[in-house]
Amino acid sequence: LHDGRYYLYATTCPDKGYLISVSDDLVNWEEKGFCLIKEDVLGEKNFWAPEVMYHNGLFYMAYTADWHIGIAVSKSPLGPFKQTDKKWAISSKAIDGHFFKDDDGKIYLYYVHQTYDGRYANQIYVAEMNQNLDGIIKETERLLINPEEDWEVREKARTSEGPFVLKNNGKYFLTYSVNDFQSVYYSIGCAVSDSPLGPFEKLKGNPILKRSEFVNGTGHHSFTTSKDGRELVCVYHARPGRDTACARM
Repeated sequence: LHDGRYYLYATTCPDKGYLISVSDDLVNWEEKGFCLIKEDVLGEKNFWAPEVMYHNGLFYMAYTADWHIGIAVSKSPLGPFKQTDKKWAISSKAIDGHFFKDDDGKIYLYYVHQTYDGRYANQIYVAEMNQNLDGIIKETERLLINPEEDWEVREKARTSEGPFVLKNNGKYFLTYSVNDFQSVYYSIGCAVSDSPLGPFEKLKGNPILKRSEFVNGTGHHSFTTSKDGRELVCVYHARPGRDTACARM
């Protein structure tokens, strides 16, 4: 939500970049074309899971391409988002970048590393961003979420991804998705901490969003607010019906 309009960034054209849509009411949407194209940034394919943060008059996009995270910048929420210095924000492979700006002005990047110990596991990490907001301070990197609980490991691959952080009354709430995104059991959990760097304790009431008789594959979400700021809105992807498997998009 920026200046009274909603801007939607999502995985749309994985081999080209990202399309953007805008809305005044979260119901009626108008596609506005590409906000990022691969020629303007580092990366050739697998453009996934973009997220945008407004900071000091500029719009910063954390994008995923080639299993890495880059940061692109624009003067407008519509783009074009570009990189002056084409480099990765994190040297190792990572996906699903999420910005969190704390009350003290520090900005953190939450993201996902993939490990392999006999089967694949996506784990959620965090690190403080550098002053230029084009990379992380490696020394601050922390592992936060590892899929271990029964409801988190319904699939062969142990997946925790799509982090998003909210702060309320001094507590940090890390929401995240587990199980494969193509699965009907793709769900959202929540963990809480006294620090943006953790450690985070998972809530006993998890999952906070899961399949119902109407939808399944409820995951990889974001939050925004109503225009008056009184309501918190969760935006997530899903599939209609209870038994339809999620397909790659």
